[in-house]
Order: sequence, then C-alpha cells, then structure tokens
Amino acid sequence: MIALLRSASKDQRRVLLAAQLGWMLDGMDALLYSFALAGIQREFGMTSAQAGLLSSIPLVTGAMGGALAGYLADRYGRARVLVWSILVYSLFTGLTATARNPFEMGLWRALMGFGLGAEWSAGSVLVAESWPTASRGKAVGFVQSGWALGYILAALLAGSVIPRYGWRALFVCGVLPALVTVWIRRAVPEPAVWRVSAQRPDLSILITPRIARPLLVATAVCTSLLFAYWGLFTWIPAYLATPLARGGAGMSVVKSAAWVVPMQLGSFAGYNLFGIFADRFGRRPTFLTFVLGAAVLVPIYGLAGANPTLLMALGPFIGFFGHGYFSLFGAMLAELFPSSIRATAQGIAYNAGKAVSAFAPWTIGAIADTRGIGTALGFTSAFFVLGAALIFLLPETKGEELQ
Repeated sequence: MIALLRSASKDQRRVLLAAQLGWMLDGMDALLYSFALAGIQREFGMTSAQAGLLSSIPLVTGAMGGALAGYLADRYGRARVLVWSILVYSLFTGLTATARNPFEMGLWRALMGFGLGAEWSAGSVLVAESWPTASRGKAVGFVQSGWALGYILAALLAGSVIPRYGWRALFVCGVLPALVTVWIRRAVPEPAVWRVSAQRPDLSILITPRIARPLLVATAVCTSLLFAYWGLFTWIPAYLATPLARGGAGMSVVKSAAWVVPMQLGSFAGYNLFGIFADRFGRRPTFLTFVLGAAVLVPIYGLAGANPTLLMALGPFIGFFGHGYFSLFGAMLAELFPSSIRATAQGIAYNAGKAVSAFAPWTIGAIADTRGIGTALGFTSAFFVLGAALIFLLPETKGEELQ
C-alpha cells in the first residue's frame, strides 16, 4: 500500500484520503446505534424485533439517498456530492441524541440514512475514476477499509462514552464528521473522466439490454450480501452483550466493545487484501473465497457465545471474510458501466440491495426473540452462499479500462 501511495499523484492521494475518511466516518455514525442498542431498548421498552426495525429505517432511506446521489454525482460531480452526504449524515446523527420516544428516534435515523447511502454512491466512483486499471482494486480496497476503522471508532467511543454519559452523548459525537467537509471541498478535484463526459445523464440507457442485464444481476448480488452483512453486524454488539440464557455471550458494553476491535482489525486487513488479490487473481475467484469463508464461520461464531476465548479467536476471521468482499462493489461495478451513467447505475445496484437488506435487522431480531440471538446470526450464512452463486452471472472485469 505504501508503494501504491508513493506512485500516485497528489490529486489521487487526496481523492483516496477523502473517500476513505468519508467512508470511515459513515461507518462510525452508522454503527453508533448498534452499540447504543441495549440502552435504547431498556429506555424505550422495545423488543428485539422493534429495535431491529429501527435499524432497518436508515437502510431504506439510505437506498433512496444513494440512488438519488448517484444521479446527482453524474450531474454535478462526485466530490461535491460526497461533501453533501457527509454533512447530512453528521447533522442527523447528532439530532438522534434528542429523541424522546421510538418515533422520534426513527425520524432522525431516517433522515440520517439519506446521507449514509449517498456517501458510497459518490465516494466509490470518485476513487474508481481517479485511479488506473492496474491498481483500481487496491485503491477501492483501501477506501473500503475505512469502514473497519469507523467500526473501531464507534466501539471505542461507545466503551468510553456510554458508561459515563449514556447513549445520547454517543450520538452527539456523530456530528464531528462534518468538519472533514471543509477540507474535501477545497482540496479534492473531480476526476478527469467525469469532467470530459459531464452532462445530464441519459437514464434511458439503463433499460437497454447492454446495461439492464448486468444492472439486475449486480443488484441481486448486492442484495444478498448486504442482507447478510446488516443482519450479522448490526446484531454482533448486542449478541456479545446479551445474557447467556438468551443465546448471547453475556458481556458488558465495555467488554463487548473490546471484543469488536480485533474483529475490525481483521476487517481492515480483509478490505485491503481483497483489493490486492482481486487485481492479481481476478474479481470473481477472490470474491468467492471471501463469501464462502464467511458462510462457514458465521454459524460457528453464533454458537460460541459461552466461550469468550473462541469468540476472541474467531473475531478477526469473521471480520476478514465478512467484510472484505465489499471491495468488489467499488471496483467491479465501476467496470461494468459507462462514465455517463456510472454513478447512477452503481447507486441503483448497491442501494436497491440496501433497501431489501433493510429487512435483515428486523428478521434477525425476530428470530432472536424466539430462537436466541446466536442462532439468528447463523441464519445469515445462507445469504453469503447465495451471493457466491450469483457472481457467476457477471463477467470477470479484471483489467477492464473504464468506458
């Protein structure tokens, strides 16, 4: 990675840093709720299914925001929409601290979701168009690794803030990402390939066979993997903090946060190594290795609640295989579509998948209420397997020049 950064231009490095910071802080704000979940449930008297429903709301609005942001990024610029997205999710994360009941909590999380979804649609294309073909996978993998850093930040904040000040103070910390936008707006240029083709996107292209088929398949792949991801990782902090009698690991909030950090270090490695392997061996075989690895490990992790040592040992591998495949989306999706509608198509595929995956936290919560939370986590394994099967319907795009 150091060699990659040294060979890059100043503008490429700035793009990479801006996109990774945006994605890191997106992850932090998105996952604050997961760490505050137990406290919010107690204060508002909610069941796990109801708490899972609140987790689902920003996934729905995020899908809407992401799809819209794709169009806006094609129309007005990738870097500009990245700034807008960070401002939106920062503001409404902070306002979540004022919620007095589940309805208000849902309202602020719904508005926050528009910004969370928009960030990926703008940032992923910004990087894909700014970096050359030979290193595109590595660059996208580096950006995706920001999510792991955001998860770690959320865990560290939760462990230090919640025991002293409560869950509301945790959401106040979510306003801080807005400060990053000042630098992004001044220092990060739009990609040359966008400046050349910048125009009002012709959305009719989306229904032509050349675009419609890969768009539908890409949407199905995103749907299966995002369902698995949000079903699993929304509930892992609560799983670690849930009593043994209810299928959890029986840890305190502070201790569960400590168990999450090694998992996210594994995630960081997974994101970056996926990009390296994908550039060398191809997008498809690397993707299959990661998602099938996750499918095998997740049920074991869900049944290991009574064994903290095993949970700690498995954590980095769950993070590695359960996150790394996300680096596929920024590289492979960009390589499937032409520049004039690239962000729009990526935004639709990724965020339509996110909309369906909004049912995942509620589904896992409902299963947890009857079967135990560990068993519920194991259910997500089926969606990793489905994603592995669907990837065979997309072409291998290693070495493809952007259209």
